[in-house]
Amino acid sequence: MSAVVAQRVSKVFGRRKALDRVSFELPEGAFLSIFGPNGAGKSTLLRVLSTLARPTEGTVRVAGVDAKEHPDQVRERIGLISHQSMLYADLTAFENLMFAARMLGVLDAEDRVRTLLKAVELDHRRYDAVRTFSRGMTQRLSIARALLHDPSVVFLDEPYAGLDPHAVDIFDGLIARMRAGRTFVMVSHDLQKGFDAASHLLVLAKGRTVLFEEKEQVDFPAFSQLYRETVGMGVA
Repeated sequence: MSAVVAQRVSKVFGRRKALDRVSFELPEGAFLSIFGPNGAGKSTLLRVLSTLARPTEGTVRVAGVDAKEHPDQVRERIGLISHQSMLYADLTAFENLMFAARMLGVLDAEDRVRTLLKAVELDHRRYDAVRTFSRGMTQRLSIARALLHDPSVVFLDEPYAGLDPHAVDIFDGLIARMRAGRTFVMVSHDLQKGFDAASHLLVLAKGRTVLFEEKEQVDFPAFSQLYRETVGMGVA
C-alpha cells in the first residue's frame, strides 16, 4: 500500500493558486524531501497532506485513508512537526506531553512520555514550564510530542529551524532510529541535508511540480544544478 498519494492537488487562495495540480505517490517507508523557493507551495502542500487545509481540487490519501473524507482517521496515523509548536507555554514539558498523550489515547502514557523526554534530552527539564525553554529546546519537545502515538507517517516542516548543532544531532539520531517501517515527508531549504535524508525528491515552483524522482535516479551535483536552473536560486 502507498503511504501518501496526491492526485492533481490544487489549492487556491482568492486569485492566487498556491498549488497547481500536484501529483505524486510515495511508498511505505519512503522519505520525501520537498524543495522550492519561498512561495513555491511547500508548506501549503504539507498542510493539505496533514489535513490542516482542504484542497480546492484533487484528492489526498494518507496511510490508505482519504484525507478529505476522513481527516480524523488520518490524524490518528500521522505526526506533525511544524513552525507552530502546539505546546502550552505555561505547562511543564511533562504536562504538555501527558496532556497530548491522553488526547491521542496513548497506552502507558507516562512511560512513553518519560522515554521520549530522555530521547530528546529534556528529561532534566521535565518539570520546567515551556515558556522558560529556548527555541531549540521547544523544537525538541515538539518532536517528542509528534512521536507520542508512534505515527506511521511523519510530516516535517523545516524541522531544523531554530536547532543548535547538538539538537540537530539529537534529531538526526531520532529520525535514524525511526526510519524502519515509517514514512517521512519533509520540507527543507537545506538542499544538501534534505537530499541526503531522502529516498524521493520533490521540487516545487509557483505551486507546480518541477521534479518528482527517486533519489537513486539522480546524483547531488546534477540535482543541485537542476534546482538552480529551474527555481532560479542557489543551494543555500
